[in-house]
Amino acid sequence: MIIGKVINRVVSTRKYEELQGYKLLVIQPCYGSADFFVAADNIGAGEGEYVLVSTGEAVQHALTKHAPIDAIVVGILDHEPTI
Repeated sequence: MIIGKVINRVVSTRKYEELQGYKLLVIQPCYGSADFFVAADNIGAGEGEYVLVSTGEAVQHALTKHAPIDAIVVGILDHEPTI
């Protein structure tokens, strides 16, 4: 799992049918890699919030329908993480 900050939303006029209902968020990891990535969200995370993101095979267990997603927001942190 990855702790990251939501820095933006991805807006698309068309997307794969199974992605309907998921917001696509740009995440900046807090630790390790400085690369941004896109994660699906259906729990209501917003810009500026810190989130817990699951990646890899575990993502398929968190989905409500079969969709081509490799990162999904599974939690919203109550406060900024500290090292």
